[in-house]
Amino acid sequence: MGLSAGQLKEHLDALAARDPRFAAALALADYPEPRMRDRGYVTLLRTIVGQQISFKAADAVWKKVEAAVGDIADPNALIARADEDLRGAGLSRQKIGYARSLAELCACGALDLDALPEDDEEAIALLVRVKGIGRWSAEVYLLFAEGRTDIWPAGDLAVQESVRRIMGHDARPSEKAAREIAESWRPYRGAAAIFAWHHYKIPVI
Repeated sequence: MGLSAGQLKEHLDALAARDPRFAAALALADYPEPRMRDRGYVTLLRTIVGQQISFKAADAVWKKVEAAVGDIADPNALIARADEDLRGAGLSRQKIGYARSLAELCACGALDLDALPEDDEEAIALLVRVKGIGRWSAEVYLLFAEGRTDIWPAGDLAVQESVRRIMGHDARPSEKAAREIAESWRPYRGAAAIFAWHHYKIPVI
């Protein structure tokens, strides 16, 4: 599970105590709601199903995939389904390949989502072995499903834009610059990322 409301408040208060710009942003936007997902195969599969479509569409497709697969929590159940069944549930050929990649890695034990390495970079390296799971998806999974406290998805455009607003910069920082700026936010970059998404919704005044 992800960071709790208590953890978010504690970590964001610590960041605000370090940096008055962060404190001002927190005073404006207030504390974010926790973002929590279940650890494991189903959450990553749902991530693949929902890629590049709206939340409403993803929810509809997911229900069809659940019905087509049967025991959605068992990767072997998906492996056993024909491509035609999965296409009928609304998955593209590409997403079927991604879903099978995940299911096969989990079924054979090459990817054990209950025992990912404690080192964040090592965990990300394992997750991106799944076709269709890039660094951003891996980082979001580790943050929302495992509650890792120092995950920083600096490649996310909304995170970059929030960093610009929080720091008072004229231009949105690059991924590299966003990583450099957040170095001083260790070991609470996970809370900073959740706050950045929350802060991004604040209208520009």
